[in-house]
Amino acid sequence: MAQLIDGKRISQEIKDELKEKVEKLKQEGKRICLAVIQVGEDPASCVYVRNKKKACAYIGIDSESYELPGNTSEEELLALIEKLNHAGHVKGILVQLPLPEHMDADKVIRAISPDKDVDGFHPVSVGRLWIGETGFLSCTPAGIIQLLKRSHISIEGKECVIVGRSNIVGKPMAALLLREHATVTVAHSHTRNLSEITRRADILIVAVGKRRFIGTDDVKDGAVVIDVGMHRDEENRLCGDVDFETVSQKASAITPVPGGVGPMTIAMLMNNCVETVYRESNGKPKDI
Repeated sequence: MAQLIDGKRISQEIKDELKEKVEKLKQEGKRICLAVIQVGEDPASCVYVRNKKKACAYIGIDSESYELPGNTSEEELLALIEKLNHAGHVKGILVQLPLPEHMDADKVIRAISPDKDVDGFHPVSVGRLWIGETGFLSCTPAGIIQLLKRSHISIEGKECVIVGRSNIVGKPMAALLLREHATVTVAHSHTRNLSEITRRADILIVAVGKRRFIGTDDVKDGAVVIDVGMHRDEENRLCGDVDFETVSQKASAITPVPGGVGPMTIAMLMNNCVETVYRESNGKPKDI
């Protein structure tokens, strides 16, 4: 049976470390405020926003909540973002996705100041990541790096395969693994002979959005498997992109669903919020 990579424990460890940092910052007269904007009442978004507020409260970060009706115009949302961009006390801005269909999510993301883009989605943040400059890291990929490091899994020199090329996970994940000196392959829906490629992986990261897409025949003995997926199975139980029951018998380490990658996303969002203060001071992030 594979080692379980415990995202709940590691995310709590990170939040406790951040809580100590925030307390010290408050003693120096420095406060952190995150503005969270939600448009409409998507049930999943309500849960995510509530969890983010709880994490802020635990760590000691101030949060301002802007809960806008679903019929809010794009112009009104952009005006609010512009106001928050210029609000000195607001260090980070987060717009909860998805947005209503009448809004252009890309336009909204671009409206957020890159210096307050704690989600790491702005094109400037993405560009900084790829050329190695200081910038906010996309939270889920950054969380995966922490899962590996804090589980004492070496990345340097390893062959890493990412299944999925989204802007939120796949692409930034590739950049972060390259930064850690891994050899990286990104596979996607047009990849031929996918199983041959995934079976090469020392570290396999699956973010394809298909329930139990990766099975035991797709994984080599002793691989580390990171499952980013989140679905409901036929019995309404949570499951991932990986067939956990079979793959866990073959892998050396694996993330469960739930309790693996999921908790890390909010932990790394909180880390980005705390980094805003250090960047204001000296332009460099504090090592996590």
